[in-house]
Amino acid sequence: YTAYRFEGEKPWHVKPGGINLGIAVSTTNKDGSSALVVPNIKNANEKNFAAFVGSFDDLTKRARLGKLTPEDFAGTTASLTNPGMIGTFASVPRLMVGQGLIVATGAITYPPEYLALPPDELSRMGISQVMGLTSTYDHRIIQGAESGAFLAYIGKLLLGGEQFYHQIFRDLGLAQPPFSIAMDSTPGIGRGTYNSEQELIRKQGRVIQLIRAYRWRGHRLADINPLGYDPPYIPDLDQAEYGLSIWDLDRAFFSDGLGGKDEMLLRDILDTLWETYTRKVGAEFMHIADPVEKKWLQDRIESHRMQDPLSNAQKVRILDRLNAAEALENFIHTKYIGHKRFSLEGGETMIPILDRILCDAADQEVKEVVIGMPHRGRLNVLTNILNKPYERLFREFSGMIDPDTMHGSGDVKYHLGTSGTFVAPTGSEVNVRLCANPSHLEAVGPVVEGMSRAIQEMYWVEEHNSNVNFDRVLPIIIHGDAAFAGQGVVAETLQMSQLTGYRTGGTIHIIVNNQIGFTTNPEDARSSQYASDMALMIQAPVLRVNGDDPEACVRAARLAMDYRQVFNKDIVIDMVCYRKYGHNEGDDPSYTQPLMYEQIKRKRSVRNLYLELLVRRGDLTIEQAEAAMNAFQATLHSAFDRTKELAASDEKPKAKPKYQFRYPTAIGRDKVDLVVKALSEWPSDFNVHPKLKNQFLKREKMYRENGSIDWALGEAIAFGSLLLEGHKVRISGEDSQRGTFSHRHSVLHDMANKGVYVPLNHLAEEQAPYAAFDSFLSEYAVLGFDYGFSVADPSALTIWEAQFGDFFNGAQIIFDQFIAAAEAKWNQHSGLVCLLPHGYEGQGPEHSSARLERFLQACAEENIQVCNFSTPANYFHALRRQAKMEVKKPLIVMSPKSLLRHKHVVSKPEDFTEGEFQPLIPAISDPARIERLVFCSGKVYFDLLERIESEGGTLQGASVALARLEQFYPFPEEDVLAEIKRYSRAKDILWVQEEPENMGAWRFVQPYLNALIAKGNKKAKAVRYVGRNASASTAAGLAQVHAREQNEILTGTLAF
Repeated sequence: YTAYRFEGEKPWHVKPGGINLGIAVSTTNKDGSSALVVPNIKNANEKNFAAFVGSFDDLTKRARLGKLTPEDFAGTTASLTNPGMIGTFASVPRLMVGQGLIVATGAITYPPEYLALPPDELSRMGISQVMGLTSTYDHRIIQGAESGAFLAYIGKLLLGGEQFYHQIFRDLGLAQPPFSIAMDSTPGIGRGTYNSEQELIRKQGRVIQLIRAYRWRGHRLADINPLGYDPPYIPDLDQAEYGLSIWDLDRAFFSDGLGGKDEMLLRDILDTLWETYTRKVGAEFMHIADPVEKKWLQDRIESHRMQDPLSNAQKVRILDRLNAAEALENFIHTKYIGHKRFSLEGGETMIPILDRILCDAADQEVKEVVIGMPHRGRLNVLTNILNKPYERLFREFSGMIDPDTMHGSGDVKYHLGTSGTFVAPTGSEVNVRLCANPSHLEAVGPVVEGMSRAIQEMYWVEEHNSNVNFDRVLPIIIHGDAAFAGQGVVAETLQMSQLTGYRTGGTIHIIVNNQIGFTTNPEDARSSQYASDMALMIQAPVLRVNGDDPEACVRAARLAMDYRQVFNKDIVIDMVCYRKYGHNEGDDPSYTQPLMYEQIKRKRSVRNLYLELLVRRGDLTIEQAEAAMNAFQATLHSAFDRTKELAASDEKPKAKPKYQFRYPTAIGRDKVDLVVKALSEWPSDFNVHPKLKNQFLKREKMYRENGSIDWALGEAIAFGSLLLEGHKVRISGEDSQRGTFSHRHSVLHDMANKGVYVPLNHLAEEQAPYAAFDSFLSEYAVLGFDYGFSVADPSALTIWEAQFGDFFNGAQIIFDQFIAAAEAKWNQHSGLVCLLPHGYEGQGPEHSSARLERFLQACAEENIQVCNFSTPANYFHALRRQAKMEVKKPLIVMSPKSLLRHKHVVSKPEDFTEGEFQPLIPAISDPARIERLVFCSGKVYFDLLERIESEGGTLQGASVALARLEQFYPFPEEDVLAEIKRYSRAKDILWVQEEPENMGAWRFVQPYLNALIAKGNKKAKAVRYVGRNASASTAAGLAQVHAREQNEILTGTLAF
């Protein structure tokens, strides 16, 4: 960049500080005549290609609009003109005063001698288009050799030298590798030979390989990160690695059905691959084994290059939803300064995604949508998706109690759920339920699945659908990126997705990927490449999409919804976005991510970006957009004003219904007989295991001849009687069909084939279904699922059974956050029964204790029932009571192990037909003889009984009375007090347990018993403890130690 100038008569050789490159622009005057102007791009040498293109576009636009200024023409040092636009092959332009150089580009065309040939023949022969380039220079300051060298250098760059195109692609943010000049390996000039034929076949094969490589790995190059795009080099996606060069671009190849075509030019193949797989959506689906699913996705994705058209109305709706999302967040941020809300800002496009899914769900006749999500963005979903009134939300921010929504102690506003009706633009409707959730990330996922399955089964009954149809109910789970990768319950929940007892017909997972977990960067938050990689284990397709492109996000949402309805399988939308503030609005994220948040500060909102795009495309005027935003702002202000007018409410939370545990649960003898008979019958061609056959026949004989009902039969009678009364029964756990201790056998397996027979489903023509499922090896997700099922279908008896009670703590979060606290926090009721095998039989620390103490510690406000039954009849009545309860309460049962077959653990038929549930089973000893009253629970009662009998005594004649506490909570104070008064002669009252002193029920019952002793027996002192010493471990692992401890308990109880 040099020039020759005069000052007066004195010549000067000038070397400017930078290149101001003049651009010749053809314009049209008002009279229709043409004109040429040459404004310049200032300091063009300092710009990268993207900035240069931006300046170029701005300059030419203003030139054609007549908006150039004198400054745009000042100081030009060199110019570029393009006579090739009118077809000129070469031109020598006139040099302008003050400039040292003007370059002219000619038309890009084939050499004249080849113009008569058809394009396919030119391509076959390897004839390329060429462009003439001329340089007019000032010979006083530039020599001819210098000009020639300059043109040669330009030619070198245009042929790809010095990584020229690689730099341009990087500057433009293009992920695709550029072509480099290479020799044509398959020219078609002259006669074909065997070798050239083979090379053509090989090249065709390599084209197919390239297409498959993009289908497999094109997502690696997709522009999905709104905070920056730095694509890696992927050799598998470089056409040069397949021996393809620019000479092949206009040659036709078989295209493996790409875009619905069997044959395409290579340039069209590459364009289709790039636009389909490397733009704003990165689709990963080739890992799917089912060829039908894979082909369906391939056709849907490639047919419109992942850019299927949206109507203008749909675009306006996207903007409307972005308006609503952004306006709500801004409004709360300014009106309620300092309040936590876990805003959606940076990820607002989640709202249009949900909106599109729900619109399509309504139009496709989905009846119910169940949504689970974390706290981030929850307030936005509550108001802008489920239409929770803004006034109610603002009341919560103002600290007012809403008497219609508050119960018990309540919860923070970003944990609350709600339900409502979503209305699509077509007028179609769908019921939507947003589940309440705790702060424990991802815990709500299996709960959503359980609720969805329960509602689906209701529709199967309602629609008399003999074929399982999952299309009526849609589960949606929203995740954070760090939580999806980090929380193990995600993998457990995904693992359930295709299991018979837990399948819900596919869940749409939406990952709001803000690229940070609290303060942890992705590279420290996971070992996998993507946050969504966990979903690959179940062969779920993944659509990764740029959150700053709402249209791409909506297209992904439509595809996800259609895939789910067609294949009834899970699919993941991984929306990559950012988090505008810290984990909450009070955090300063610049402490730990300073560079990231400096970039976020400079970002414009997705709503503004999309608005500008719509205006630029002519889809909307700025006035229309602002009017819509102003109308929404007015709605918020109006709701806010109405909130201010309300005086601070002094209303108290609504009183909870009174807990009642006495219900009529006895049944007629005919029902007992019917169930017992059905359990011993099966089709004549069904091959029952010989041992089971004998066991069943023996059990029926014991009932018929002795009137003896053991634990398993008592349970089956409870199940069967409820089924006959229309109550569905569902039990699931790791061994629930057979029972961990081989006692239940409610599902029979044919010895000769894979057939199964369920006797309890063959009681009567009109009965509810019985379902027993052996779960996969999980406590957390399966318990969460069954809890959700029990909430959504309160009429069913829903049971989760642990293999051993000790293993329940793998699901501790579900117990603590949902089962124990959901009623107080969210007024959410569950009648779930948890069977936790418990008892000290010398099996060691992990097979003895269901940690009774932990459940008792959680007891308050009549939230749960905790029981330890010792008779089949009492268990029977408790199960029936559970189904009949008007106000549902979870039932935690310390279920038996050795007692399942204990000779004393039997009941009579009249206990089922005349009795009722007993929270305390009174002692049978003569009160006049009793010196010591013992309260105990469960197995230890029978251990004491056997010790008395082994010493030749009986309970009736013993000087020790044994009363069994069957229900710990709610504590049966009246029954216990009556027992204390009945044995008022006893001066010594004991609590006896198998568990160590710091475990079991001792510390829970002690204050109750002492208070009741003070009321009912003035002779007795405080209750005395007999049991194992306090221990860090639940039980001894050595058999000798266990036996010694057990003997000490029995001796300490019975000896005087």
